Amino acid sequence: MANGPYNRYAAPGRAIDRAQYDEGLRAHMERVFGYMAAGVGVTGLVALLVASSPTLLGAIFGTPLRWVVMLAPLGFVFFLSFRVHTISAARAQALFWAFAAVMGLSLSFIFAVYTDASIARVFFISSGMFAATALWGYTTKRDLSGMGSFLMMGLFGIIIASIVNIFMASSALTFAISVIGVLVFTGLTAWDTQRIKETYAEGHGTESNNKMAVMGALSLYLNFINLFMMLLNLFGQRE
Repeated sequence: MANGPYNRYAAPGRAIDRAQYDEGLRAHMERVFGYMAAGVGVTGLVALLVASSPTLLGAIFGTPLRWVVMLAPLGFVFFLSFRVHTISAARAQALFWAFAAVMGLSLSFIFAVYTDASIARVFFISSGMFAATALWGYTTKRDLSGMGSFLMMGLFGIIIASIVNIFMASSALTFAISVIGVLVFTGLTAWDTQRIKETYAEGHGTESNNKMAVMGALSLYLNFINLFMMLLNLFGQRE
């Protein structure tokens, strides 16, 4: 790893004040984790509101509408990923909040499947694991870039295995996917945190950095939600 990310983005012959850079980086990371935490909050609130209405829950998951609700978050992710460079930071933020709300609709079913106590317990376990892993990814001097391709291979493997298991409905495969998923998403949390930290640069400008903050928050949000769901599969107590 370079002697500091601020050197990596410095123009030739220009010295960037370290204290100023550190202050900008700290503010950037606070925005990233602030967006991410707020997104999780929006998702949880929407999920609770939907789950509190049996009529609404039945209207979503008892009809073909459930496929729209389940697939819509994927559409948001692809749109943001491919259009982030052409849309404004304000629109990127609006899409992120909309994505978090739609994800809440998609996850509302867990309140009908698992007990409230086990959901709360797994949420706090997930939060602790996520926070510890993100902190390590932010502070470690070890270059985690080599983990990226390996973790992405694991992620694609989980996706493929999950699709296969829709038809197999194998409890053993579900258990294996969940265990591997916990490892993959904790690793992705550390890797993404370091990647977000190292791609920040004052020279990118406020608009660009704000959009980068939204995309960084999206990556960490997805890691957290998936980690939570994997742990819920392992330790959640069913109704």
